[in-house]
Amino acid sequence: MPDRPLRADAQRNRQRLLDAAVQAFSQAGAEVTLDRVAKEAGVGIGTLYRHFPTREALVEAAYRNELAKLCDAVPDLLATRPAETAVRDWMDRFVDYLATKRGMADALRLAIASGANPYAHSRDRLLAALGELLAAGVAAGTVRSDVAAADVLAGLSGVTLVAGEPDQRDQAGRLLDLLMDGLRHRQG
Repeated sequence: MPDRPLRADAQRNRQRLLDAAVQAFSQAGAEVTLDRVAKEAGVGIGTLYRHFPTREALVEAAYRNELAKLCDAVPDLLATRPAETAVRDWMDRFVDYLATKRGMADALRLAIASGANPYAHSRDRLLAALGELLAAGVAAGTVRSDVAAADVLAGLSGVTLVAGEPDQRDQAGRLLDLLMDGLRHRQG
């Protein structure tokens, strides 16, 4: 039987649960209770279990939701900013995404241990999003055409490893600016 689309109120409840789960797992770790997640989302525990029958399902969905927010932001960024600015703004969002992922690391490890694979297709989605941004920059003449999305993704991951903590946001910004300088198209 095909899945029916969720009613608007059910969609809102699901999104509130995902947002509350990211917040709770990032701040309190893997041992946060599902009752707490439901309470922070403003729904009952039964609503949580209707959407996410297991803790692992909730963790995986919360992670994938954060990934989708990051990747799905590309069209709006390109529609509202010059391509070069869109690339740089997406880089900031990527640092935030990885900081959230790091905060959820224990919960994600437990989900993986139970057989879930929250990371399936993550790299492909990230490369597609970044590739779209870089292609727009190349088309605008502001980004080099000889840079692979995979190389930029590796650079972004490195920046986040060394400067991804909240107290290091200034350093992360400086490193992202350096990375962006390396991406800029040079005349001559």
